Amino acid sequence: MSGHSKWSKVKRFKGAIDAKRGKVFSKLSKEISIAAKTGGGDPNGNPRLRSAVQAARAQSMPNDNIERAIKRGTGEGNEAAHFDEIVYEGYAPGGVAVIVEAATDNKNRTAAEIRSIFTRNNGNLGSSGSVSYMFHKKGQIIVPRDSIDEERIFELALNAGAEELTIEEDQYLITTSHDQLYAVAEALKQAGVTTDGQKFTFIPDTTVPVADETVARQVLRLCDELEDDDDVQNVYSNLDIPDELLARLPA
Repeated sequence: MSGHSKWSKVKRFKGAIDAKRGKVFSKLSKEISIAAKTGGGDPNGNPRLRSAVQAARAQSMPNDNIERAIKRGTGEGNEAAHFDEIVYEGYAPGGVAVIVEAATDNKNRTAAEIRSIFTRNNGNLGSSGSVSYMFHKKGQIIVPRDSIDEERIFELALNAGAEELTIEEDQYLITTSHDQLYAVAEALKQAGVTTDGQKFTFIPDTTVPVADETVARQVLRLCDELEDDDDVQNVYSNLDIPDELLARLPA
């Protein structure tokens, strides 16, 4: 679990994920559309859509954008769009495992671009299953630390069926099994807990320490480029960079 926390810290330190507001809205819109397509356009009856809308509002995404994204997913009017969800797996320099979640309307274009990003950054795109066995898909709920006492959130999370509660800087990270995310989130909501979002995530069983600065830069550049791709929704890794090396790398 600590490896996942370290990777989260790396991404926040680098500011690589969703640095541009337009890209934030694009990724959020795709998630909303896919959620609406798979579970219907009513957030009250569609936990994934409710979670996606919550995430969008947390980023100050306008309601008009949210409504259009829902209509694209449900196929209403002129807003209909079709996205396929695809997971890519590969290796970054230093033997670091990488999982990429993408949402695309053109599988061939996306596959070619993902392969190109791996290749030009000294990585290798692998086949399905080549690295995913090193990770477990989990649910994750984020709760601001200043919103609730640690003992109280621990009790509520445990009673709701969560697997683990960890503290990371200014937030609590509540981990659930992948099939209990929405149930735990709903139980916390009913208990009056304020959350900063909920999502599915891939957590590595073990991490790969990278102490060489050159290799660390290569891994981060690969992940940066993947995260910057328009079709990529999320990037996960089992990278573990020592804090002292991380502090030397440019933000």
